[in-house]
Amino acid sequence: MSKNPYQVIEKPIITEKGLDVKERARTLCFRVDRHATKTEIKAAVQAIFKVKVESVHTTLQHGKRRAQGRTFGFRPDWKKAFVKLKAGEKMPEYAENV
Repeated sequence: MSKNPYQVIEKPIITEKGLDVKERARTLCFRVDRHATKTEIKAAVQAIFKVKVESVHTTLQHGKRRAQGRTFGFRPDWKKAFVKLKAGEKMPEYAENV
């Protein structure tokens, strides 16, 4: 069963590192569904942004410990995807006002 592309890609990651890799290496950085595969991520990016994807690299980010007074808990784990576009593809703009 294939997922909706908007369920696979949760949001773009707009950080200094994310914008730097976007400019220098033609790579987009997204927060994605934790159970999404590289194939699903590639298909979702191609469907949403109408571009050709060269490769996808993923990493699991562990949730940080957060304290609330005397008690503490953990934020949930999440998955980050670096999506490299093929040469000649137009770079989508999602961080214009930063």
